[in-house]
Amino acid sequence: MNSKAMYNLTYGLFVLTSKDSEKPNGCIVNTAMQHTTEPNCISITVNKQNYTEKLIELSGVFNISFIDESADFSLFKHFGFRSGRDVDKFADFDKESFAIASNGIPYITKGCNSYLCCEVMDSIDMGTHILFLAKVVDGDVISDKPSMTYAYYHANVKPKPQAVKSEGKVWVCNICGYVYDEAKEGVAFEDLPADWVCPICKHGKDDFVLKE
Repeated sequence: MNSKAMYNLTYGLFVLTSKDSEKPNGCIVNTAMQHTTEPNCISITVNKQNYTEKLIELSGVFNISFIDESADFSLFKHFGFRSGRDVDKFADFDKESFAIASNGIPYITKGCNSYLCCEVMDSIDMGTHILFLAKVVDGDVISDKPSMTYAYYHANVKPKPQAVKSEGKVWVCNICGYVYDEAKEGVAFEDLPADWVCPICKHGKDDFVLKE
């Protein structure tokens, strides 16, 4: 199968937030969709390696903020390229860029046009990810700016890969732009374990392409 066909599916981009008794956390996801309007139900799919996924399992609640086209790459770097296990993402995040919803969980106000508060009804183990089915219990519109699509992000927001000189093959992550240089790493990309993930965005080998 040509995995690049999957890149033509239409996705939005979102900041998914949840919290435990100590601190909130958030991550970037691109898999959120509405299933029914009455009752109002959506689903999200989250990588098991994401700290936010563990918080949702524990708390059963989450918020999802809809990223709009005014957002810049700094939002994706802040919530997408580091783990909440290592840092408190909201401790150094501009306090004017988020607010606290009725459920006590933050939602993003800068670079996002809407948010939803959700309660988990069920979950499905998808192997590398967990799919959460949830009911929407609150939410609001923040602005009328158009929502950012996955395609818009790649065309207009994500930095273009820089030229890399190497004596070996170079692979580039389609999600965050991380470069895997076989000559530098000492291991051929094809020989990496099937469950290997990008050290930056935690996406798998299928999201890497060989740089010509």
